Amino acid sequence: MNKKIKAVVITPDNYKNKSNFPVLYILHGHSRNYATWITYAPSLKDMSDQYGIIMVCPDGNYSSWYLDSPLLPQWKYETYIANELVGWIDNSYKTIKDKGGRGITGLSMGGHGALYLAIRYQDVFGAVGSMSGGVDFRPFPEKWGIAEKLGAYNTHKENWDNHVVINMVSQIKPGLKLIIDCGIDDFFYPVNEALHSVLLANKIPHDYISRPGKHDWEYWGNAIYYQVLFMSRYFKMSEG
Repeated sequence: MNKKIKAVVITPDNYKNKSNFPVLYILHGHSRNYATWITYAPSLKDMSDQYGIIMVCPDGNYSSWYLDSPLLPQWKYETYIANELVGWIDNSYKTIKDKGGRGITGLSMGGHGALYLAIRYQDVFGAVGSMSGGVDFRPFPEKWGIAEKLGAYNTHKENWDNHVVINMVSQIKPGLKLIIDCGIDDFFYPVNEALHSVLLANKIPHDYISRPGKHDWEYWGNAIYYQVLFMSRYFKMSEG
């Protein structure tokens, strides 16, 4: 996109003593930026140390939805995260350079982004999580600048249908590990319940968590612990 994009990179305290580490990419929500996660969930630093995981919090713009826009050639956040950033991190840090050492998760817009990218790039990411994810944003056609990237829903319905996670379930191959988490008082809860039902109908293994909670940092600050634990278990199993 011909611009500099910032990211937070957290390395564990034993970084100098080991040859390579798994990486967890953590995506922020709408109207936020690369610094949001480390600001609101500073516990990431402790979890990086505890589990020996490099954590990367990229900037997805305030409203990218982590997509390559079919309408705006200069809008390529899908390409940036899945190709350019992953390649740069692997070249710059001591990482495990295959999907067995890569996970991705995020909240809200970032929950959509994590699932969307992991399904699209199953050779890049081996595990994926979502917290309060916008896994089907078609019920919200006027919200969050989505129409700027995909066109108005009433005139570009195919673009919307092609970019919602719930319509991508048939593309999931055996082996991709999924954890989905959403509070029952969240406005995205109905679409997460619907995604859970579609995954069950397609017999796709996944962890699904729902509990009391809203679309806020009280919920995500707790949810991230489950996400990192899930990713750590996946990384250890991938090591054999």
